[in-house]
Amino acid sequence: MLKDFSVQALFMGLLTAFVGSASSFAVVLHGLEAVGATDAQAASGLMALSISMGVCAIVLSAVTRLPISIAWSTPGAALLASTGAIEGGFNAAVGAFLICAVLIVVAGLFKPLGRAVAAIPAPLANAMLSGVLIGLCFAPVKAIGFNPLFGLPIVVAWIVVGAFKRLWAVPAALAAFVLVLAFGVDIPDGAFASLERSLVPTAEIVRPVFNLAGLVSIALPLFIVTMASQNIPGIAVLKVNHYDPKPGPLFAVTGFFSLLSAPFGGHAVNLAAITAAMCAGQDAHADPKRRYWASLIAGVGYIVLGLLAGAVTAFVALAPPILIEAVAGLALVGAFSSSAMSAFQAPESREAAAITFLVTASGISFGGISGAFWGLIAGGLMLALSQLVKMVKQRSQST
Repeated sequence: MLKDFSVQALFMGLLTAFVGSASSFAVVLHGLEAVGATDAQAASGLMALSISMGVCAIVLSAVTRLPISIAWSTPGAALLASTGAIEGGFNAAVGAFLICAVLIVVAGLFKPLGRAVAAIPAPLANAMLSGVLIGLCFAPVKAIGFNPLFGLPIVVAWIVVGAFKRLWAVPAALAAFVLVLAFGVDIPDGAFASLERSLVPTAEIVRPVFNLAGLVSIALPLFIVTMASQNIPGIAVLKVNHYDPKPGPLFAVTGFFSLLSAPFGGHAVNLAAITAAMCAGQDAHADPKRRYWASLIAGVGYIVLGLLAGAVTAFVALAPPILIEAVAGLALVGAFSSSAMSAFQAPESREAAAITFLVTASGISFGGISGAFWGLIAGGLMLALSQLVKMVKQRSQST
């Protein structure tokens, strides 16, 4: 195994860990806090997710000798942000995280459930995802409206750096956020003392509460979004790079590590999609059989970064919330544009996708159940109705 190590894989692994964390940790923090987590619980959740995905990446890559990258569910975190607090508070959200993790394990081990998730029409799944993401994608504009001197540097950094190197756009926006916080925001006395205390990792165990609101508003949509927008595309990225692992066991292992992180406030870990291409591509090594070291190094990087989650959360808490939301929104622009394009690409399902998107994006909940679930239901009914009408017309024409 050591003979397969290379400096090239080392560099790509470290880059993957940095990009994977820096590009979306703001989304995760905002999502956890939106469903009721305190700063300490959000930091604990971020730490649990980072360590879980790091260990998971190391285990899977070492066992399979494949460059299997792991990530937290960024679309899932965006879903939490759009869902907001539910009945039972963060305890109920943690209960939903546990249910979602069990569903992912079952989907990996029980093939009919995995096939059922894969059978969800792609336009509707993408429409639901784009409806979930659009709220956070407004945040950069709102940040400029809140204070142009704070919001504009973050957005301009993202635009300028992204024009040259898309991979570095969000880290550049994050760096601009740090500079704005350091030189523009009035930091209260004693803040840095608390920041030093937060350097010691602290895990917060949350007692789960299981209720219908958590099941329908968080667990089921989180399961669908994680499988449809992370796990399944993650397998596709590996296949594009000429790797052919069995999906079921990989899904089950990510579900198991999600199960471990949930009591500490982590929502879900899954196969990576974007960073998977970094570790599985030629930049990690010319020899495909040696690229798994990039995923191993990335796993170590995630663990180290996870231990710093408390300090990161304490530092971010010093800024107006809209600024970190702006960074999160910029991190999701690419995901929003690709999901929206996929949702409305096919003419025959365009109206159903539009219904799904509008109901989800409205953010309105009915009976304590979030719009993401109702959007998928409404779009599914619209698609079924249009297909039924089409069948009736075809039969009437044939007779």
